[in-house]
Amino acid sequence: MTATWPATTPGLLELPSGRLIRGRGLRHALPDGDPPTFALYLLGKEPPPTAWPSRWLRWPDFRLPADRADAARAFADALARTATDRVEVACGGGRGRTGTALACLAVLDGVPPAEAVDFVRRNYDRHAVETPWQKRYVRGFTA
Repeated sequence: MTATWPATTPGLLELPSGRLIRGRGLRHALPDGDPPTFALYLLGKEPPPTAWPSRWLRWPDFRLPADRADAARAFADALARTATDRVEVACGGGRGRTGTALACLAVLDGVPPAEAVDFVRRNYDRHAVETPWQKRYVRGFTA
């Protein structure tokens, strides 16, 4: 069974392949509509349980993932799941860590690393990817 996001979903990013993924901030209420069927949570501490399957990636606010190899695996898994699941990527505010992860997912989907931050800022949130080291992380991220 395939679960997809409706085009009107808040925080929706369409990747170049046409795959859809939702970014959001966990400090905000869960948006109306369909819940995710899988989520990747980017937080400094383990999130509370959810009604849907999820994966936690240790990633302190304004920083980079604690384990970059694990982050690359988590991004690849999230991208693969977009073929059949409503995948959500979320951190506290939905901009820095979420934007950085979405930019890395865009790289995995074919966007050149040097263009991925601009792609996410144009298509998700103009304030996405908040710090210089997050931008460098994306530029150095490879598929």
